[in-house]
Amino acid sequence: MKNCKWYIEQTSEDEIIFHSLKEIIYSENSPYQRIEIVHFGNLGRCLLLDGKMQSSEVDEFIYHEALVHPVMLLSESVDKVLIAGGGEGATLREVLKHPVNEVVMVELDESVITIAKQYLPEWNSGAFDDPRVRLVIDDARSYIEKTKNYFDVIIIDLPEPAEGGPAYLLYTKEFYEKVKEALTEKGMMVTQSASASVNNLRVFVSIVSTLKQVFPYVRPYITYVPSFFAPWGFVLVSKKINPDEYVNRINEKLYSVGESLKFYDMDSHTSMFYLPKHIKKAFEKEGIVIHDDSPLSFY
Repeated sequence: MKNCKWYIEQTSEDEIIFHSLKEIIYSENSPYQRIEIVHFGNLGRCLLLDGKMQSSEVDEFIYHEALVHPVMLLSESVDKVLIAGGGEGATLREVLKHPVNEVVMVELDESVITIAKQYLPEWNSGAFDDPRVRLVIDDARSYIEKTKNYFDVIIIDLPEPAEGGPAYLLYTKEFYEKVKEALTEKGMMVTQSASASVNNLRVFVSIVSTLKQVFPYVRPYITYVPSFFAPWGFVLVSKKINPDEYVNRINEKLYSVGESLKFYDMDSHTSMFYLPKHIKKAFEKEGIVIHDDSPLSFY
């Protein structure tokens, strides 16, 4: 460990993580946030926003496949898809493995896209050049509020809610009501939902509580992401279709994308949706409903 440099990442009010720092590849402030591309000893190249890990070279496939493929395979139609956030392009890369006709990607901070293209090209693998993709530089909430009954699938791939951050009001009941209006009658949405660590469940369970105020079908799930040093939460919701009744769709459709996947298959799908008892108990008593006038900060 002689002469080793360390990067300190704060993951909650009570917890920090040390990463061995090999190289700072890029570090600048955009108009919205601090963007860093760094090389950590055990994780390779990583994207950090405002000092928080977004994705790492060694395991980004776990997060992005877990986020994208359950909703895409369960949905009755994937003709029109909206991605909110996802500036590094990996979510877009995974969506394009499905038979989509139109993908709208709404990213507030164009700098993230530009920097990721330059320093993390494997994350998007040319996805930004696909003719089915329309890139919109805008606030996701503003764009969604102007859209009605259009998208079959909406994927929310935004940073955790942090006070003063660009995603602070993108986890509220009022925002999710606009998402519901933007979906088609049988549309589905999935959102990344922060840490599901035993000592840091507050945001995850509150997102679930909030979504239950808006959607009739709400299915939380988790998987472990090594670079996040925690199990990570996701929530899949539907306006009209009970996802539990359509699990067979996954087996029927998976063959078309399965060879390109490193993490996701039927076994991993099943395991992600079987939640441990302490998390199910937390959903019953620990979540709050998040509103515009009382947003929740990750830390």
